[in-house]
Amino acid sequence: MSSETKNYALELRDIHKVFNQGTINEKVALDGVDLQLEDGDFVTVIGGNGAGKSTMLNAIAGMWPVDSGSIIVGGADVTSLPEHKRAKFLGRVFQDPMTGTAATMSIDENMAIAARRGKHHTLRWGVTKAEREQYKEMLRELDLGLEERLTTKVGLLSGGQRQAVTLLMASLEKPNLLLLDEHTAALDPKTAATVLALSDKIIEEHHLTAMMVTHNMKDAISHGNRLVMMHEGKIIYDVRGEEKKNLHVSDLMAKFEEVSGGEFANDRMILS
Repeated sequence: MSSETKNYALELRDIHKVFNQGTINEKVALDGVDLQLEDGDFVTVIGGNGAGKSTMLNAIAGMWPVDSGSIIVGGADVTSLPEHKRAKFLGRVFQDPMTGTAATMSIDENMAIAARRGKHHTLRWGVTKAEREQYKEMLRELDLGLEERLTTKVGLLSGGQRQAVTLLMASLEKPNLLLLDEHTAALDPKTAATVLALSDKIIEEHHLTAMMVTHNMKDAISHGNRLVMMHEGKIIYDVRGEEKKNLHVSDLMAKFEEVSGGEFANDRMILS
């Protein structure tokens, strides 16, 4: 099958995005980004502040239109679709554990909303007994005791518990692409490790295609089958398979300095 006819899980073709164009605050956020994700790829994305990592994720999610280029998810061109119409293609977990769930609704109600995402709604809304049993089983696998707290309001959960529920919600209807936007950055190290392990498990078990933006070089190396480094709105490094497995943080820093011509000065990433 030729590259022209192949359907990728995600294809970004020459994506450009400039914020505040023509003003003193003009910022080139994405500068001709090309990227193809195979079905089942789990790609980690790293780079310094302002490199374009979250901008790329937001472009895929449709939070605002790109200036030029094409975004193709599962063979469907979604470039001109608004954010809510991309929901049936995408699952997303945000950096803030308070985002992505309805705090005043119970765990089972939140999961029911996720299960109905992108589907036709009727006036009859409620969580059925069968759905409740299904959610209970899914929550039991998290091993966080949440299967006994189905009617608990999500706002009462800890940050880690909430991210775990959000992960389940994002993967409930097997999206074409799962977007993880620094989804452990607001958690303490122990909870972050738990949520990352859960992310690995869900992605592997459901054979999901996923993209995870992270500031943590060690996490970027140890999770996923592929790593992409960004700098000034461009992808400057793309590594996968055995080569990725054998990487060290020092290798990434050296690669950054080689490609960018500058020293890696992002303390947050180095210290993570």
